[in-house]
Amino acid sequence: MHPFGHRRFPAPFLLGALSLAPLWAQAAALTDKDTVVLAGFDNRTGEPVFDAALKEALTLELEQSPFLNLLSDRKLSETLRATGRKVDDPLTVEVARELCQKAGGKAVLEGAISKLSGHYQLELSAVDCGSGAVLAQEKGDAADEEGVLPVLSQASSKLRAALGEPAQSVQEFEVPVETTTRSLEALRTYRLGAVMRNEKGDTSSIPLLKHAIELDPDFPLPYGALAAIYGNIRQPTQAVSYGSKAYALRGRASERESLQLAGIYFLETGDLQKEIENYKVWQGKYPRDSVARNNLGNDYAQMGRLEEGLAEYQQALQLTPSVITYTNVLGMEISLNRLDAAQATLDEAFARGLDGRYLHQNQYWLAFLRGNATQMKAQVAWAMGKPGDEDALLSMDSDTEAYYGRVERARRLTQQSVDSAIHAGYPETAALWQVNAALREAEWGDFPAARAGVDEALKLSQGRDVKLIAAFTLARSGDPKSAETLVRELKRDYPTDSLLKLYWLSCIDAAVALDAGDAKQALADLKTAEPYELGGANTFINYLYPAYLRGQAYLLAHDGAAAAAEFRKLPDHSGVVTNFVTGALAHLELGRAYAMEADDARAKAAYLDFFTLWKDADPRIPALQRAGAEYAKLL
Repeated sequence: MHPFGHRRFPAPFLLGALSLAPLWAQAAALTDKDTVVLAGFDNRTGEPVFDAALKEALTLELEQSPFLNLLSDRKLSETLRATGRKVDDPLTVEVARELCQKAGGKAVLEGAISKLSGHYQLELSAVDCGSGAVLAQEKGDAADEEGVLPVLSQASSKLRAALGEPAQSVQEFEVPVETTTRSLEALRTYRLGAVMRNEKGDTSSIPLLKHAIELDPDFPLPYGALAAIYGNIRQPTQAVSYGSKAYALRGRASERESLQLAGIYFLETGDLQKEIENYKVWQGKYPRDSVARNNLGNDYAQMGRLEEGLAEYQQALQLTPSVITYTNVLGMEISLNRLDAAQATLDEAFARGLDGRYLHQNQYWLAFLRGNATQMKAQVAWAMGKPGDEDALLSMDSDTEAYYGRVERARRLTQQSVDSAIHAGYPETAALWQVNAALREAEWGDFPAARAGVDEALKLSQGRDVKLIAAFTLARSGDPKSAETLVRELKRDYPTDSLLKLYWLSCIDAAVALDAGDAKQALADLKTAEPYELGGANTFINYLYPAYLRGQAYLLAHDGAAAAAEFRKLPDHSGVVTNFVTGALAHLELGRAYAMEADDARAKAAYLDFFTLWKDADPRIPALQRAGAEYAKLL
């Protein structure tokens, strides 16, 4: 895994706002700079179907407005905690007004539904959170349950206009919620899933989101949320499936939701150019929306444009402090070797009461880079017993054991991580941990173990990333024919995945050329990957492989100086490579490069650096045995 491996952070459908002062310069109850709090929807009917459903419906109606600046769920949760309340406490009008004042807001938006003589009466109002004065109010009457959502849509549009949003904006950004779904129960379930995801993380929300789809198979939003979640938890095949369905249904969504669903789809299918264009359009329409900035940061991160990625992530964090935005800033600071800044970001996130797997993963990597074994163990201990978290931290710990050449420990931890993922119901994730371990075996020269690991991974899953890393591992372990078979399948099944072609397929081609002893061809293959080599290329690993392969190609070409320059990139970018075994093997490769240049002093020093890292390594590892023989010749 990789510190900014959370490349799929389409955040959980957060609320955004727009700043277009010239459009609403006229006097109005609110301006686009005023923060408003959406209170709970007061259900006076006694009918449970309206619980949570109407709050979600009103949220969907209002968040499509580029004028209203709604307080995000995450900020609302933080403010609740700051006032000593629980995040699941009822958000009454009185509580919402108090939170609004504490958050520096202007107004509270509230809704209520009553039932009189068989009819449903809805009321929406905006109240000044300081004075309690009513700023705007709209009412509607529905003859039956099916008429509630259309009446709510009409009333919310009128409320937006009454609060100062110009008619042109209301008309342009107005998709009635009943177009998105007519099922109150689906809305209610989706709302519960979104809240669960916001407070307890991705995996806990999956059953609710799937149930929302069962209630309304044409409801696009839960498909989009599940696509993002499955991307985050390393199940790209599921992510593509749900993303494709969401994209097909995007015409039922509002402008903002449609942009989000398209972004998720382009992300999962790898159409990078369309994805970037989509987020820029999104930013143009909703420049204060953190989701668009966060996801554009993801794209830059995957392309290796780390500084640009960090800038987008930082703006997203300023707009919406959340686990996701903190994680991405933190991961990018680690990738840029800004460890003190990363520690400060992590401390700030925990101080806000945020928690979850993504923060603990980055805390583990930060501890690894600082040599803090105690802190690393604490993160693994935190994850134990938590389905969906345990397997990821165990796999990370297996990488650390492999980094130091402790083969048997690494293999045991890998098996535990695979078993944990299978037990949690994530076979594709389990396959990724298995194939990651197989790649380690290939790098230290145990080719039979590498091929066996690939076989086990492919039995668990035929997912995109599994096949991709399997192909690369086979190319690294002397089986180019099998690698090329998988490559043909990848090209056929993922024709729009630009980084797959530019980065990974060129790396696989280079590995095949290296296996054939063709240094010139390997270097030519790697040219397309060079601009992206610091990025993750839309996979769960990176490890700076283009530079590592290029260094080996230069060694094959007997150009020690050029090889050394490439291998130095790995220790120089330790925040990108983190704890994968090539980070340790790079020191050995540097020793070989310096020896080729007859620089015996630097060669010995590099070999000794490697031997120090592998002081507790399994002596039977082929890479270590070869290194010992090479070093003896320098003495």
